[in-house]
Order: sequence, then structure tokens, then C-alpha cells
Amino acid sequence: MAATGQVAGGLTPYDRRVLTAVNAGAASLSFVGSGFIVLCYVLFKELRKFSFKLVFFLALSDMMCSFFSMVGDPSKGFFCYSHGYSTHFFCVASFLWTTTIAFTLHRTVVKHKTDVEDLEGMFHLYVWGTSLVVTVVRSIGNNHNHLGTWCRSQSGFTGKALHFITFYMPLWGAILYNGFTYFQVIRMLNNARRMAGSISDRPYQSDARAETKALNKWGYYPLILIGSWAFGTINRIHDFIEPDHKIFWLSVLDVGTAALMGLFNSIAYGLNSSVRRAIQERLDLFWPDRLRRWFPSGSRLIRVQNEESELVSLKIQDQH
Repeated sequence: MAATGQVAGGLTPYDRRVLTAVNAGAASLSFVGSGFIVLCYVLFKELRKFSFKLVFFLALSDMMCSFFSMVGDPSKGFFCYSHGYSTHFFCVASFLWTTTIAFTLHRTVVKHKTDVEDLEGMFHLYVWGTSLVVTVVRSIGNNHNHLGTWCRSQSGFTGKALHFITFYMPLWGAILYNGFTYFQVIRMLNNARRMAGSISDRPYQSDARAETKALNKWGYYPLILIGSWAFGTINRIHDFIEPDHKIFWLSVLDVGTAALMGLFNSIAYGLNSSVRRAIQERLDLFWPDRLRRWFPSGSRLIRVQNEESELVSLKIQDQH
């Protein structure tokens, strides 16, 4: 039995309020970051290429996941189910969209295929269909606890097992796939750069080093999912072992990092050179001449950074 003043699982009302505040604050940041990428895609026609379209759907999924994490009162039945199933659906869709981006890069760069645009329909079927299936399966044996932000928590062993199977197993499968795929892409591009550099002059080698440095940032992309859900995975495993005792600090890290996934994705995937260039071009139209004289180097620095960090997927897309 829980101690006096505590609820099931060892969380006090104060603990629940803290978790609710952490979740709302982190989800708000993710909502703003993801919404910014969605807005850029809608406003800037030059961004509406296939490669960035995948980023758009990733940001859209993150935005909806963050939205349903913020709205409603999870302590009430209807909002609890709406909160639980909606966040589950869109969070699964989010990390599945990252696998389509990794697949597109691998197929284009490693396999040298140019048919990725023809696979868009399959991508949608794969992402939305899989998200729907795992969300429906998760409802089997469902019994919500109504523990503040943990409306998605399951009190029964069957519900907890299904939650783990329908969310964390696909999640870590996506992490492993993304890591392996980006490793292959980066290794192939680095090998190509070294071969080209051995037969080229020094200026080309300098450009190649800058480009390779930008490409190596892809190696951090799988770390976004790991950083977002590592504490959540540990917390779920701990909940299996000791279901009547929750660790508050682990719960805070679980809720906070998971809710920040949309912000991390919007920065890593969305704020690429094409987006920065589109924003800079709009700013230049309204940038007063008197201020431009005071900050002449800012635009040049941004343009140089844009050229160095251009995603290969976007470059290849421009060639089609």
C-alpha cells in the first residue's frame, strides 16, 4: 500500500504537478520548434522538394505529438484516452519518419537509385499504417492509471507489456536501423572524399573536408532518439521490476526528454542550409540598408555556413 499522502506508484500530488509542468513546458518548446519547420515548408516554395517533404511530415508528427501532450486534463477519462492514444500514434509516426529519411539517403547515396520519389506512397502507408496498428494493438488489456502526465501508463502486466512491445521495441528498432544506415552512408562518402582528394588539388581538398565535417553530423541523428527515450526505456523496465515504486528524478528525466524530441528533430533535421538560406533571403529583402552597413559580415558568414552544411540528399534532389 502507498504511504499516506501518496498515490499509487509512490507519487505525491506535488510530484504529479511537477511532472505535468515539465511535460507541458518541454512539449511547448517542441511544438514551437516543429511548428516553425512546418511553417517554413508552407511559406517557402523552394523548400517543397521530396527530401524536405519527409522532414515536413516528421515535423508535423512531432507537432501533433506535442500538441496532444499539452491539451486536456489527463485525470479525466475522455481526455485521458485522447491524450494517450493520440500521443502514442504521432510519437510512433515521428520516429518512423526518421527511418524513411535514413532509407532515402541510403538508397540515393549508397544504392545510387533515383526512384525515391516514387516510394512516397509506400512511405505514408508504412508510417501511418504502422502507427495505427500499434496504437490499436496497444488498446488490448488497456487500463489507464490517470497519474497526471502518465495517462499512457498501464496498471496491468498485459497493458505494460503491450505498451513496451508496441512502442519501445519499434523505437529501438528504428534507432538501430538509423544508426546502421547513417554509418554506411557516412563511410561511403568519406571513402569517396578520400579518393577524390588524393587526385585533386588543395582547394578541392579543403572543400571536401568542410563537406565531410557537415556529413559527419548525421552520425548524431540516431542519438536524438536515444537521448529522447533512453530514460523512458529505463523507467519502463524499472516499472516492470518494481511496479509499486516510482523514482521521481527518473520520471522527470523520462517526461522531460521525451517531450523535447520534437525540438531536437526540428533543429537537427529542419534547420538545414536550405531553410537558413530561404530565411536569410527574406530577411535581406527587409534588412534596412543602414543596418546592413553595420553588419556586413553576418550575411556572408551565414552564406558560407549554408554552403558547407548542405545536405547531400537535397543536393542530389536538385540534380533530378
